[in-house]
Formats: sequence, structure tokens, C-alpha cells
Amino acid sequence: MGAKQQGAEATKDRWMTMPRTLSFVMNGDDVLMLKRAAHRRVFPNQYNGLGGHIERDEDPASGALREIFEESGLRPHSLRLRSIHNIDAGEKSGIMLFVYTAISDSRTTISDGGEGDLEWIPKNQLLSLDLVEDLPQLLPRVLDMADKEALLHAHVSYDENDHIQMRFHEGG
Repeated sequence: MGAKQQGAEATKDRWMTMPRTLSFVMNGDDVLMLKRAAHRRVFPNQYNGLGGHIERDEDPASGALREIFEESGLRPHSLRLRSIHNIDAGEKSGIMLFVYTAISDSRTTISDGGEGDLEWIPKNQLLSLDLVEDLPQLLPRVLDMADKEALLHAHVSYDENDHIQMRFHEGG
């Protein structure tokens, strides 16, 4: 099949998404979290995993590893896709989010601080932090997943009061 047969130009009246990654790097019982800088437009002063946009020439896993390295200097192993989220924030296009976990044998990070501050947080203390709004529902699910456990699928939207609504696909 050639590129033209993929149908990528058929975008009229189609839901379009931007691909992004979100990764949670673990070392023992600690998770590397990024406390977003106060000047950041998206999620200022809140804790999140590492991630960003997938580039045109990369697959989601390569994008996740690149973002982890760019934001922390780490080169983790055991990268596992845990969840895929279709996020509708009420705009013409949305976000397709690929959520990963990975393991780092090192706790030594390198960061210029432009995105925020990196912190290793004990897993049992994560829910006490000012987390990005979907993480209280997501973290307990993905951090405790067995390697062979089925992938999670979620739809994320916002209600009339701008409160997050997360629906996880349940079943086979």
C-alpha cells in the first residue's frame, strides 16, 4: 500500500488529534515527577510525569524515551505502554496520549529547570501532591500494573463546569 492509499488527506469533518507521551520513570518505590515551573502555560506549579509531543519521524515509544532523556538526562529501560487516552478538551482537535512506565537504575538527573523541577517522590506520597488533574485517577492504575496486564484505554473530556471526566474502557 502506498502513502496515498492511507487516506491521510481525508480530514474534512474528522476528529484530529495531536500525539503526546506521558511517562512515569521509577527507581525502587520512587517515581520521578516534574513540578512544572510557575511560568509554564500548561499545568503551572503542578506535578506531572515526563513527556511531550511525538515528532513526525518517531513512533510513540521513541518519542517517550526522547522526552525522558531531554527532560531528565536519564536513559531508562523496561519502557511499557500502559494506557492510551483520547482527550477532548472542547477544541477542534484533541490529544492522543500514550502513557508509559519505565525503570531507571540511576537517580541522577540533569535538567536546565526550564520545564520545572524534577523530584523523586515515594509512590505512597504521590496522591498528597498538587497533581495534574487526571493523575489521581491514573497513577494508582498504571503504577501497579503487572507487565503482562492489559493496556488501559481512556476517553477524557470536560463537563459544563470544566471538571474532568475520565472513562476507562472496561472489558476485553
